[in-house]
Amino acid sequence: MKLKLSKEHFQKYFYLIIALIVTFWIISIFEFYLTFSNGVKTPNYFPTIAFKFLNDFWTGLLIGLLLFPIFFLISLISEKFAKGFTSILLIFVILIQVGLVKYSLTTLLNLGADILGYSFDDASMTVSSSESMSFLYFLPFIGISFVLFGLNYVFYKFVNGKQMLAISVISVLLFGSIKLVNSDSADDNYQNKIYYLATDVIRFKFEQNSANSYNLSGRSDYPFLKPFKESKDVLGSFFNIQEEKPNIVIIMVEGLGSEFVAGNDYSGFTPFIDSLIPESLYWENFVSTTGRTFGIVPSLLGSLPFGEKGFLEITQSPSHTSLISILKANGYTTSFYAGHQTSFDRVINFLEYNGIDNVIDENKFGAEYEKTKANSEGYSWGYPDAEIYKKALSTLDGKKLPRLDIVMTLSNHEPFIFPLKDNYIAKVDSILNSNRNFGKPKEDFKLNSDIFASLLYTDNSLADFMHSYSLREEYNNTIFIITGDHRLIPITQKDKLCRFHVPFLIYSPLLKKAEKFKSISSHWDVTPSLLSFLMNNYKFNKLVETAWMSQGIDTAKSFRNIHKIPIMRYKGNINDYIYKDYLYSDGDLYKIDENFGTVKVKEDKLLKIISDSLKEFKRINSYITKSNKIFPDSLNIYIQPRMKFSKEELLTIDKLVKGLNFDQTFSLARELAFNKKYITVRLLCDYILNEIPYHADARTLKGRTFAWEQNYEKAEIELLNVIKRSPYYDDGYLALLDLYWWSNQDEKSINITKQAIENGIINSDISFKLAKAYQRLNNLEESKMIMDSISRIHPENVDYKSFKQSLE
Repeated sequence: MKLKLSKEHFQKYFYLIIALIVTFWIISIFEFYLTFSNGVKTPNYFPTIAFKFLNDFWTGLLIGLLLFPIFFLISLISEKFAKGFTSILLIFVILIQVGLVKYSLTTLLNLGADILGYSFDDASMTVSSSESMSFLYFLPFIGISFVLFGLNYVFYKFVNGKQMLAISVISVLLFGSIKLVNSDSADDNYQNKIYYLATDVIRFKFEQNSANSYNLSGRSDYPFLKPFKESKDVLGSFFNIQEEKPNIVIIMVEGLGSEFVAGNDYSGFTPFIDSLIPESLYWENFVSTTGRTFGIVPSLLGSLPFGEKGFLEITQSPSHTSLISILKANGYTTSFYAGHQTSFDRVINFLEYNGIDNVIDENKFGAEYEKTKANSEGYSWGYPDAEIYKKALSTLDGKKLPRLDIVMTLSNHEPFIFPLKDNYIAKVDSILNSNRNFGKPKEDFKLNSDIFASLLYTDNSLADFMHSYSLREEYNNTIFIITGDHRLIPITQKDKLCRFHVPFLIYSPLLKKAEKFKSISSHWDVTPSLLSFLMNNYKFNKLVETAWMSQGIDTAKSFRNIHKIPIMRYKGNINDYIYKDYLYSDGDLYKIDENFGTVKVKEDKLLKIISDSLKEFKRINSYITKSNKIFPDSLNIYIQPRMKFSKEELLTIDKLVKGLNFDQTFSLARELAFNKKYITVRLLCDYILNEIPYHADARTLKGRTFAWEQNYEKAEIELLNVIKRSPYYDDGYLALLDLYWWSNQDEKSINITKQAIENGIINSDISFKLAKAYQRLNNLEESKMIMDSISRIHPENVDYKSFKQSLE
């Protein structure tokens, strides 16, 4: 082992770190250039670059200090290996920096602790939908590696140690003094991407540990539990009350921020929504409680807390009620419509817990519906808005009134692919070439023409839906609620508040008159106010107690805020808080004006009051979600409890599935089924279904195990459930046909096959099983006809040939 290390060896390390810092600067120039090329305006070019260079410098220096002990220890063994290993580490560092910059260029946001809030599958789905993976995409990653080595070579070859040391000392003094005298350099927009990611994750973990260490011993109260009578009916005076309960239609529009409607800065591309606003109850200053879609369902439909990473991410869902469960208990048919997989963000788990009657998602669109075109990577989010509305309308006739219909749209999202896109882009050009005045320069719109075309498509799809619905008999007794989940991200945000500023309107033929409100409310307020309105004006089973996160919508026409509104910007980040007419964001304080603009202020006493209030909320949020203290189980008559496992069953599950994902767990269950260990198979299937209710393979296998044990009644219940949830899934029909064959229920075989045909299922084995059922019913003519058809397609199939011969 070497004990004496050469001065030149440490000088090489020094050059590497300097090369890293300069590489960071080059990446920042690359980012700035692409930002400018994409039309994102930066008000002060020189300060932006200067502050980025400043933060890159200190980040590079910090990385150098952190890596030095590793470099030193390895150097004791091999100087050559130490330099090579450090070089590899620095390559990874700059590759991560480039990746984070590309993420920021796409989303206009820095990636932080939100990376911890998404599963690998959800993250992959999001990236696949937004990025095109080609050689050009990876070119910056390849090129920047050569830049690092090139700079290191140049410094080592042409700059001596004394010169480099002098430059470094001057840089430290210069950048250090700028850092001290200018606090603006700490703004998120100027941060080095790696530094932001690392510090945000550390902050999140610190807050997580702080919340976990909160002393809960001896506490058993329900902090938000209160009598229902405290929820005021603020909506009743605006409606003509009928005897029959009204239908409720809730439309959650992807990416719809308030800036895009009602004459605001980016408006002009939602003409239908703009036409509805003067005929509706409209809240100008309304906010979403989260900065991404994961939060709207529990907030809007349940007025529920966040938990650690969003309410939907709580695997053991705390006892709670929602608009869905309460309206269902009062005779409503409840339905949810979406064009994507409702397993994304675990929406389906929330819907299942609350006993929703019908879920239509990507799995339930037939061949007559056209999916959104895939991007260059072959990925499609699902079905576009017009198809979602079309599907919803097609299902309404068979549903008992009154109804709660919830629609979640999709199209106004990266990568902004939707039907007739070129036509809508042409419409955008036509609008921009008109004499209309806009809140922003026309160039801003042209640079994002695909986004504004998407808004036009989204708006037009909603207009067609509302027109079709207006022709229905129940239209005159229907209340429509329309809001955005959050403001779409890939257009520059004017401030830290606009991301959460969304339109909220209630439209109905039952309204006495239209009204506008300037008071601040949020998605948390909707369910309390809607249920209070319904229960105070219609025949409902009255709620005794509630546990809403807010007291309801404020209908004051003047600008004010009576709510405290914590906001989860992304999964795991609760660092935004609206308190009176102030926004607290990442430790800074902003005054909110009546036009919902903000200006940074310095009020230390108030800052501490608001900061302490937010800290207290975080503690309560942790307590009620981790200790199941939202709503008492004993009062919750509205939901079916999740399947619970005994200690012995949990031990078995832990032993069998350790290190396995759900697909691997299913493969294990199928393997155990071959060995006839049916009880264990069902246990594993239940384990999967507890987390993924729409796992059709697991539910089918569970049903088959009952059939193999000749428990045909239980098998039929499970397998019919498969067909209800996944009507275009072949194996569910095949399993039912086997069950009906074994249990001599051939008439049911005919009915279930008709259902498969109606759903467009084309499978020769289904036809074969039907032919066998007809044969046993002595309808040989139908059986022969089916077998003739199958044989023409599969003339060499031995089973088909043998059975056909038996019919002769």
